[in-house]
Amino acid sequence: MSTHDLDIGRQMEREEQLDFQDPLRHLREDDEILPPQPPSVQNQTVKLSFPCGPADSSRAEDQIEIFLNVDASPGCGGLAWPAGEVLASYLARRGRGSLAGKTVLELGSGTGLVGLVAGLLGGKTWITDQLPLLEIMKTNININKLACCVEAAELNWGEPIPDSIPWPPDLILAADCVYFEPAFPLLVETLSELVSDPRTEVLFCYKKRRKADKRFFTLLRKKFTWEEAGSSSTPSLSRRNFDSHIQVLDDPNREVYTKEAISLLRLSKK
Repeated sequence: MSTHDLDIGRQMEREEQLDFQDPLRHLREDDEILPPQPPSVQNQTVKLSFPCGPADSSRAEDQIEIFLNVDASPGCGGLAWPAGEVLASYLARRGRGSLAGKTVLELGSGTGLVGLVAGLLGGKTWITDQLPLLEIMKTNININKLACCVEAAELNWGEPIPDSIPWPPDLILAADCVYFEPAFPLLVETLSELVSDPRTEVLFCYKKRRKADKRFFTLLRKKFTWEEAGSSSTPSLSRRNFDSHIQVLDDPNREVYTKEAISLLRLSKK
C-alpha cells in the first residue's frame, strides 16, 4: 500500500472519529446556529465481572473484576465493545495463573479490557493502540493496580513494531478490530509480522456488522489458517461452512454470543 493510500486511510479514520463524537458537525457553519454536542459517553467508570476458572457447580465461582474508564472523546476505541467482553470472558475461564510466565500482546486495545484480564491471569501484557488512546489505557492500568504487569504502548498497524514491545509474544489478542476497511491490509500485515513463532497463540474476536468484513478474511486467508479447538487438522474452507470452521468451540458461552453475530477465532500462520 502506498504512502498516499495510508494518508487517505488515516484521514478517513480521523473523519470517522470526529463524526462519532459529533454526528452533526457537517451541518455546522456557525456555533451560534448549531452548538457543539458533547460525546455520548464521557469519562465514566464501569465495573465488569467475569467468572474465573472452569465452571464448577460444586463451588461458588471465583470472579475477576475490572474497573474500566470509558470515554468517547478520543473516538470509538474509548468504549467497551461486545467482542472485547466475549474475549475477556473466554480468557478468564482459563483461571488465575494460567498466563504466568507468558508474554501477551493485545492489538487495538482501546480501553485495554482484554489485556487487563490477561494481566490479572498472570501474563506480562502489553496493551496497544493509536496515540489518542494511550491515556485511557494508562488510566485503566492504574485504577486496576496492574502497572506491575501491564504496559500501554502506541502501535500503529502497518508500521514497524516498536522496540519497546517484545516479540514474538506467546499470546496475541484482538477484539473488535474489524470495522475500518482501509485498515484491513494493515492489520493483516501487523499480525503476520508479529507471528514469527509457530507456538504463538492468536485469539481473534469480532462482531459481524457489514458485508465488507468478508474482504478482511480474504486478506487474512493469504497469511493465516483457522483451527477448531480440539481439531487435529484444518478442513478445507471449500468443504466446510466458513463461519463454523473458524470459530473456537471450547467456549461454554459460544451459543449465547453467536446469536449476536460474534465469533471467537483461533488463528495459525501458514
